[in-house]
Amino acid sequence: MSFQPILPIGGYAGWRFLERTMERQQEVFNKSATVKRDLDYFAEKIGKVKSADEVVSDYRLLKVALGAFGLQDDIGSKFFIRKVLSEGTSANDALANKLADKSYFKLADAFGFGGSGPPHTQEPGFADKIAKAYRERSFEVAVGEQNNDMRLALNIGRDLGEIAGNDSSDRAKWFSVLGSGPMRQVFDKAFGLPTAFAAIDLDRQVEVYREKAKAMFGSSEAAQFTDPDKRDKLIKMFLIRSEIASGFGGSSPAQTALTLLRR
Repeated sequence: MSFQPILPIGGYAGWRFLERTMERQQEVFNKSATVKRDLDYFAEKIGKVKSADEVVSDYRLLKVALGAFGLQDDIGSKFFIRKVLSEGTSANDALANKLADKSYFKLADAFGFGGSGPPHTQEPGFADKIAKAYRERSFEVAVGEQNNDMRLALNIGRDLGEIAGNDSSDRAKWFSVLGSGPMRQVFDKAFGLPTAFAAIDLDRQVEVYREKAKAMFGSSEAAQFTDPDKRDKLIKMFLIRSEIASGFGGSSPAQTALTLLRR
């Protein structure tokens, strides 16, 4: 049995515990037999792979490839993943360039099929780069099996700074947030938005996000989330509101309200 992350309590207090113990827990998790076996196989085989078909037809290679980008639930969608990988990202009409979830773009871009040159699988260090991402994502999945809110918080801690810091327009950054299922769950909950909010016009969703961000963080710009303190405040509000919605977890209503007031 692989190592299971230790999460003795939920909510923001549980998040702070996970932050304090993350390095050690991740280290132990990475040494588990399952993770090591997956990555040893990937390292042995991936350098010989020259096509998307070879990845998709090998379950163990595909497991690591998808897991490294948080797409492990697509393991059964072989036709779709083959198309994403084989078309690559060079052509404007490539499937990965059209999908709202940019995880598929990152997957296709990392492997480099569909371009004029050799795929990136042939490059030195490719297996190590994918292995690093796989370890991080697999740990998140293990955390999520115990507490999905913690998994969503880990996702924000990893991905939001990258989106906030890129050179695209502010609207494009907010669209990237809205296009990520995990990130929009965090923002919607932190902003106190109802489930029906996701059904309204996308341009209006961006405007609401900007209004809520201005009220909560002092700026409507997505770029502000390059600041770790702003990301931590977002995570804190998400976890507290989620805890309230689920019936306060292990905290009393008074304790949760006090934590909220101290944000």
